[in-house]
Amino acid sequence: MTQQTPKVAIVTGASGGIGAAISERLAQDGFTVVVNYAGNAAPAEALVRKIEAAGGRALAAQADVSDPVAVGRMFDAAQTAFGGVDVLVNSAGIMTLATIADSDDALFDRQIAINLKGTFNTLREAAQRLRSGGRIINISSSVVGLLQPTYSVYAATKAAVEAMTSVLAKELRGRNITVNAIAPGPTATKLFLDGKPQAVIDHLTKLAPLERLGQPEDIAHAVAFLAGPDGGWINGQTLRANGGII
Repeated sequence: MTQQTPKVAIVTGASGGIGAAISERLAQDGFTVVVNYAGNAAPAEALVRKIEAAGGRALAAQADVSDPVAVGRMFDAAQTAFGGVDVLVNSAGIMTLATIADSDDALFDRQIAINLKGTFNTLREAAQRLRSGGRIINISSSVVGLLQPTYSVYAATKAAVEAMTSVLAKELRGRNITVNAIAPGPTATKLFLDGKPQAVIDHLTKLAPLERLGQPEDIAHAVAFLAGPDGGWINGQTLRANGGII
């Protein structure tokens, strides 16, 4: 049955990789999608055109999630264009790997700014603005459980996101809004593949019992479940979508 008033989803970091797959899937499921991007408008606009060509509805919205003013403007734009916001998916993130001894301040500060403060900024807006029946879905990472060398700063940001996920679910008591996180394992995206030797990629491919890398669509399926009617009783949880790697 077609929704009389389509629900509105903001997807951060939506112009490529996992975020783009999530945007496409939510549009297929009948959501109006706000496709957030940080700097390069072209991929986001191309994704909007692709969604619209398939019969969906979407809007590209520029905002650096580490900037709280820009995040507020993005929510304003969604409300102006579509009347409100029902779903937030926090997919924006960066990853730079180094041992703690070799991590400089810039490496630490940038990942904190985008992965942690950026998620905080959008959660704060969503906590104030989401309509009843809303869903918040944060993207964490299974590195929080794997805890490999060189992943310390990245894993720390994602562990913090999982903590905020559980706390916010409790803080939104009585609002009929769920808050969950999805923790992908190794997933075939530019973020994951860039800079890794083929031998490392091959090794990571075999780690999960299912013996393949995750695909962006795998994560999009899990988001669609949590955002849709079948996921309504899941709240305050972190779902590891990783093929059984941990």
